[in-house]
Amino acid sequence: MDTIASCSALIDRFGRRVSYLRLSVTDRCDLRCSYCMPKGFKGFEEPGNWLRFEEITRVVAAFSRMGVGRVRLTGGEPLLRRGLPQLVSQLAALPEVQDISLSTNATQLQKHANSLRAAGVRRINVSLDSLDRACMEKITGRDSLAGIMAGLQAGKQAGFDPIKLNMVVMRGVNDHEIARMAQFCFDEGFILRLIEAMPMGDTGRNSQYQDIGPLREQLVRQFDLLPSAAELGGGPARYWETRDGKGKLGFISPISQHFCASCNRVRMAVDGTLYMCLGQEQKFELRPLLRAGIGDAELEQAIRAAIELKPERHEFNERRQQIVRFMSQTGG
Repeated sequence: MDTIASCSALIDRFGRRVSYLRLSVTDRCDLRCSYCMPKGFKGFEEPGNWLRFEEITRVVAAFSRMGVGRVRLTGGEPLLRRGLPQLVSQLAALPEVQDISLSTNATQLQKHANSLRAAGVRRINVSLDSLDRACMEKITGRDSLAGIMAGLQAGKQAGFDPIKLNMVVMRGVNDHEIARMAQFCFDEGFILRLIEAMPMGDTGRNSQYQDIGPLREQLVRQFDLLPSAAELGGGPARYWETRDGKGKLGFISPISQHFCASCNRVRMAVDGTLYMCLGQEQKFELRPLLRAGIGDAELEQAIRAAIELKPERHEFNERRQQIVRFMSQTGG
């Protein structure tokens, strides 16, 4: 394997610097959230096509040499991938990787929180769409709330900071719970982020989309919130905070107020496919190159070629039917 010196930053055709890699380690999940994966879905990737830990580390090392310092582990549910702390340790040892975070549904977090924290994960995002047991069972397909709550407490005790709760807002499903969820997060020291459902696959298109703009105005008034200048992870959320600065709310509005002009990320699926945009089909497959013995210099060239495919913006509003893959297949 050849070695090379650090290279210049990854800049796409539209002048955006790519500094953030979202990395799926599995497409499996122990839940079936209604907006993410359909019930009875069987089209999972064969384990033989999953990138091995050493292959993932090579790809992340290549990205990091080109200025990508943030890595988020996603799925499916990433805690279903055996030996995940080992991968985290390998990534944390890369000198250019500055931040390793994790997106999880937290059902398995109670078992793994301490080992992940020790390996190098510092921040976690937890999917939690309701505080009502029956509602969560309807959304996730199983009685999941107690396990998630136990995972959240384990995450706090392990020292993850911040812990963000991601709530996909669905009209007529959980939109009546938003104020309650906000107060829960203020009380527990979590950061709530309200997210608009994206029309990915039939599951995403069938979720009850809710524009979060009016909800933001309502919450700003109710909790006397102020715009926040805090940079919390390099993502697209726009934050507001309580007057004492102790409570924060984030709003992610990919449909009603897209943030494509500042998009700084790409996603890699568990099989090594790079996806340039959630709302477009451009992709680049790295696994065949890795298993053919590609060198480091050629791997960086391949990644740069992939970045050239990154589109200017999604077309969720104009072409809602075009993305047939589910969110779980892309990497959250």
